[in-house]
Amino acid sequence: MSRRETPAAARWAMYVGVAILFAIACGFLSNWQFSRNAERSEQLELVANNYDAPPVALGDLLAPGAQLTPSDEWRPVRMQGEYLTDEQLLVRNRAHGGSAAFEQLVPFRLDDGRTFLVDRGWLPPGNQQSVPDVIPDPPSGQVTVEVRLRPEEAAPTSGRSADPGQVPTINLGLVAEQTGPLEPGAYGLLMSETPAPQTAPNTVDPPSNDPGPYLSYAVQWILFAVMGFGFITYVIVNERKLRREEAEDADEEGDELIEVTPEPESVTTEKRRVDPVALHRARKRPKDRDADDEDALLDQR
Repeated sequence: MSRRETPAAARWAMYVGVAILFAIACGFLSNWQFSRNAERSEQLELVANNYDAPPVALGDLLAPGAQLTPSDEWRPVRMQGEYLTDEQLLVRNRAHGGSAAFEQLVPFRLDDGRTFLVDRGWLPPGNQQSVPDVIPDPPSGQVTVEVRLRPEEAAPTSGRSADPGQVPTINLGLVAEQTGPLEPGAYGLLMSETPAPQTAPNTVDPPSNDPGPYLSYAVQWILFAVMGFGFITYVIVNERKLRREEAEDADEEGDELIEVTPEPESVTTEKRRVDPVALHRARKRPKDRDADDEDALLDQR
């Protein structure tokens, strides 16, 4: 390998190394997106299996003081008891109807003595103020409600708070600070109430069935890795092609220089030298021929 090719080979090795590192990074990102897609698929399957299941008694899925089993999320349950209307709260900054709405939280005391939090639905902000203009009262007296089980939300890490009678998230610990003790395992998203009230909040929309862009992102990262190797190959092939063309041009220029190079002065001088004897003979011949011609004319006379 020539000295000229050695730096090029080192540079190409560096290009390949960069492509390998880029491919490894793309592999990690692609695997992360595949993991997110798998998680999203599990969520969609859970909703599909549980959302429209027949309601069962709360005690069949959630024992007193127990935490909600993840596989039971969105399962419908039936409860009997009464609402504690005086302890109701609003959870703020809920995205509904294109605005920062509220959701109505009301503790529900079951016949067995437990108090379970029910989310009755969402309310739009008021026309003249942020809080809703009207907050419907839940049915009074003995009520049968059907709700879907949901795990509590995390408490805000920023430490943000809310006005009295409101909470920033549906965190059962924060809610219990204003309502009193609640079942800590889950809360219920309202499906129906019997007897039905004359007015009620808007029903919370069902969860989205959009699988998300995770799978397409994962495939894109794989394609990026392949494109990285393709780009490096393209660069190396083109660089080698340019080097061959430069070498051919250099060879052609060398041939032209050889063709037009003047001969050395010594060679030219040698070519210009003439043998003096030969030159004398060449000069003498015309005179000898003239003399012969003159002699021939005299003889004829």
